[in-house]
Amino acid sequence: MQSGSKILRGKVALITGAAKRLGKASALALAEAGASVAITYLTSKREAEATVEEIKALGAEGFALRCDVTDESSVRRAVKGVVQRFGGLDILINNAGNYESVEFEQLTLKQWDAIFASNVRGPFLVSQECLKYLRSRKGKIIHMGSLGGLRAWATHAHYCSSKAALHMLTRCMAKALAPEIAVNCVAPGMIDLGDPNAASFMRRMAKQTPMQRNGTGEETAAAVLFFATAPHFITGQILCVDGGLGL
Repeated sequence: MQSGSKILRGKVALITGAAKRLGKASALALAEAGASVAITYLTSKREAEATVEEIKALGAEGFALRCDVTDESSVRRAVKGVVQRFGGLDILINNAGNYESVEFEQLTLKQWDAIFASNVRGPFLVSQECLKYLRSRKGKIIHMGSLGGLRAWATHAHYCSSKAALHMLTRCMAKALAPEIAVNCVAPGMIDLGDPNAASFMRRMAKQTPMQRNGTGEETAAAVLFFATAPHFITGQILCVDGGLGL
């Protein structure tokens, strides 16, 4: 699907944690497709403001606001701000989350709880707060899952468990919120975002991937755009963007 068709003109999207990386890629893809885009950030204010400028350069409306997705009052303020600014909400993308590698024997309860707070509690809280607005417009919710939610990674027990929980939350919400709201999930595999510290790891993973390369932020954003524009009848799905790595 070509985003240049402006298929999302007149739609309002909220993307959490979209100052940079995959969230930013999704924000730009939806903006290019014509949507008005609100993004949240926690600490990356400067990056968020720069992303908003890129959204505006695409001819779309955009703005950024701070939100801690693990905090109920912060989520409530953020969603209220989006609706006041744009008059409603059509698409929610729960992208905010954390990633961490820890040996299982060294994994602490604090680390476990922090990952579940951002990766599961956050999407739950934001989705609940957005329900009345999404229902009135027969909107869509898209979670950002992970191949790690489908495959066990030995040094990522808390991360993999949190993403597996998010995948199940997707399915539960799809049944609970139908027929007004469609709920789906994008599960990226190894996505190369140009981090020099991860270069050797990415080269190694590319060799293990059937497509013989890692994915890009734009390819993940294309999957998000698919769900944002797909028929409402498609719901409860987990779409892997992994070049076949999970096969």
